[in-house]
Amino acid sequence: MKKIRAAVVGYGNIGQYAVQALEAANDFEIAGIVRRNGADNKPAELAQYDVVKDIRELKDVDVAILATPSRSCEEYAKQILPLGINTVDSFDIHTSIIDYRATLMPICKEHKAVSIIAAGWDPGSDSIVRTLMQSLAPKGLSYTNFGPGMSMGHSVCVRSKDGVKNALSMTIPKGEGLHRRMVYVELEDGANLEDVTAAIKADPYFANDETHVFAVPSVDAVRDMGHGVHLIRKGVSGNTQNQRMEFTMSINNPALTGQVLVNVARASMHQQPGCYTMVEVPVIDMLDGDREELIAHLV
Repeated sequence: MKKIRAAVVGYGNIGQYAVQALEAANDFEIAGIVRRNGADNKPAELAQYDVVKDIRELKDVDVAILATPSRSCEEYAKQILPLGINTVDSFDIHTSIIDYRATLMPICKEHKAVSIIAAGWDPGSDSIVRTLMQSLAPKGLSYTNFGPGMSMGHSVCVRSKDGVKNALSMTIPKGEGLHRRMVYVELEDGANLEDVTAAIKADPYFANDETHVFAVPSVDAVRDMGHGVHLIRKGVSGNTQNQRMEFTMSINNPALTGQVLVNVARASMHQQPGCYTMVEVPVIDMLDGDREELIAHLV
């Protein structure tokens, strides 16, 4: 069978792990990597791939994996979808997902393309688990407790602030879905910690959480890409009270995100033109293999 040709847009933490996941997938081939600097300072591990500045320099791309910061996903999607190329991304600003989906939907339909957005592990795979739990206990409450671990989206956000040379944002669970953000910043010369702290706390990424900011000599000395989640649902099935279910995982953050992006890139090839979140896509479409064999194995 013809392999799916995927381009990876961006080659930071997520992009690197997305490439690894593509290399491990039997049904994909890498069409190329898109970087701001193109082939300048091309990493040795990409020697066998085309590395370009613009996706239009690549041939026969079926799907683009947008391994970019959340706030630039829409810009790239609007450029790529009109080319008839599917896009997938790990956009993680929960409160903006509905608006983002509504923006891309008409573009996808006009150009007969598919976009699967917010496809990381939260939002993303955790969203599927929350949906399943709510279906099992329709009345009740769900709690999503993250960490302790590194939040990539929050870390990227902090690195964008004036005066910040490097940053790490750690998420610490307080229970019942509440979290504390512990932010470690490496300041540029002349930067003021109070000003940086004010800018961080005012950002929507942090505005609703307890946030503490500390200056450190080296962010690399404290960075750990491990993360995790503990999901809890307590509710009612029919008229039966006290139904309780839990889901827990401990992960390497960018590695799992890269894998999820490859999964939904596969799934994008099975959907009708439009923009989707992961809860709208059949889970089986994310798996490689014969459908009948998968059903026999999984059901």
